[in-house]
Amino acid sequence: MAGSQTPVLHLVTCGSVDDGKSTLIGRLLAETDSVPLDTLEYARRTRRGGSTIPVGEIDYSLLTDGLEAEREQGITIDVAYRHMNLPNGRRVLVADSPGHEQYTRNMAVAASNGDVAILLVDAARGVRPQTHRHLTVCALMGVKTVIVAVNKMDLVGYEHATFEEIVGTVRTTAARLDVPELIAVPVSAFNGDNITSGTDAMPWYHGPTLLEALQQWEPVAAEGAQPFRFPVQFIVRAEGNFRGYAGTVVSGSVAPGDDIVIADSGRSAKVDRIVTYDLHTDGHIADLPRADAGKAVTITLDHEVDVTRGDVLAEAGADHLQPADRFAVDMVWLGEEPLAHGRSYLLVSGSRAVPATVTNVRFRLDVVSGHEHAARLLEMNDVGRVEVATDKPIPMDPYALCRDTGGFLLVDRVTADTVAAGMVRHVMRRAFNVVPHTYDVDHAARVLLMGHDAKVVWLTGLPGSGKSTIADAAVRRLHALGVHTYVLDGDNVRTGLNKDLGFTAEDRAENVRRVAEVAKLMRDAGVVVFVALVSPYRTDRESAAALFGEDEFLEVHIDTPVEVCAERDPKGLYAKAAAGNLPNMTGMGQVYEIPDHPDVVLHGTGDLEASAEQLVRVILGE
Repeated sequence: MAGSQTPVLHLVTCGSVDDGKSTLIGRLLAETDSVPLDTLEYARRTRRGGSTIPVGEIDYSLLTDGLEAEREQGITIDVAYRHMNLPNGRRVLVADSPGHEQYTRNMAVAASNGDVAILLVDAARGVRPQTHRHLTVCALMGVKTVIVAVNKMDLVGYEHATFEEIVGTVRTTAARLDVPELIAVPVSAFNGDNITSGTDAMPWYHGPTLLEALQQWEPVAAEGAQPFRFPVQFIVRAEGNFRGYAGTVVSGSVAPGDDIVIADSGRSAKVDRIVTYDLHTDGHIADLPRADAGKAVTITLDHEVDVTRGDVLAEAGADHLQPADRFAVDMVWLGEEPLAHGRSYLLVSGSRAVPATVTNVRFRLDVVSGHEHAARLLEMNDVGRVEVATDKPIPMDPYALCRDTGGFLLVDRVTADTVAAGMVRHVMRRAFNVVPHTYDVDHAARVLLMGHDAKVVWLTGLPGSGKSTIADAAVRRLHALGVHTYVLDGDNVRTGLNKDLGFTAEDRAENVRRVAEVAKLMRDAGVVVFVALVSPYRTDRESAAALFGEDEFLEVHIDTPVEVCAERDPKGLYAKAAAGNLPNMTGMGQVYEIPDHPDVVLHGTGDLEASAEQLVRVILGE
């Protein structure tokens, strides 16, 4: 029986708004006896505004909408999850995802765990851009079986030609996206045609009903044996010196005696035991002869190896999983703010989180035509190919090989919002070809030669606030004391190193990233480095600070009112902004985010020498 092979089938429904997803899934739930009686009764007596369904009949769309705002608007906003039991015994977890374009990110979440997608197309409206978008997201997220449900066939007189035209268009896109299996079913969710039973309205159709297609589904066979992957969730310690590693086998299988490698460190070991709680013996621990994908177990090894939460136990071999720090990835951008090239985010994969930077946007994908457009950024709901660099090497597979070890999220470091879903295409060769060299004369030796500690002093504030002036005065004092210093001034670096950058949010992020990396090199050389940079965004400044140790970085806010800065206007920037010739001027056309907890606050309207003296004392630790 198919149901015995797959305990739970993860089903995602998608399509353009008003294509009838909620009605279709609601009918499936009701006609498979998967809805409580009180919920059915609610759907009989409750009506949305404008509903034409008589009271007493079931409004199937009410069975899946979970938010009150959805019921008021008659649309699906969030992902509604429901359980369904098929007649053959298979359990189905149904994710009814949003149809509006602005909620594509919600749909991407639903598709990330999907085995099968039901893609609805309104027969009267035909294939729309959102149809292509949802099909693209499903393909990227690894959904291997797509059932195209051409809905509302009753509105087009159940015409065979209309069905074939729509299916032909969808098949063309599916072929371009390499979707392994596509099944097309003509249906009417409102009338119940071809949902759980056949219909006389379409004698030209001889395929399965939607329910039969779900019952007949078998997982698309993977090419070749799947490698063993086991992300460690936590370390188990018990009496008798027991030490095991708990988690779920996400790919392949494992048995006692198998050679494995701890992917993060490269150390090898043999599997000693595979243990779990045996519910048939009152919860006692039982040894297993093998654990396959999907099984939650605790693994012990034949000798002590350093393994921590987040590490991945993997199949040993010549081509075993290796940590890398450069990846080419497909990305669905979910954030309301555009992807900022050069900005640092947190990459979350499994139970690990590491800082990561989008170093390059290769292209933005046109989901309708499949054309790859050159782009420097991705807007909300855009799909594209990017390059990501992590601050430290981590083991990740191609997403096509293993979803769990090949997928990740990007999280904004300041707001903690999830801004992107990423799927690794491949590890970039440079990740293995670049090997840092360790020199005998290191940072400690250079600091000893200099005779003073090295720091990075990051001065941030509005244009004209006095950053460069205060830095100059402080450097004069330190220079007189024999302290080796250098100033990385915002305008100065834009005449050389960063002359290719503008003043958009993504260019500002890259400007800060480059300056921070240069400052890191100079600090390593033993120099006290001043950075005089507007750097208006907190997340960029926090990314810069993350490159340094706790005592190596000082954030200094030069707090000067914008009115004073505009009156000074040493470079004429405020005058240009007032004339409309400088739309990206910080404090005028662009926001300046005041530091939350700066190490030092200096007032640009105060006495210059007193401010310089205060800053010098902090730098010298006095």
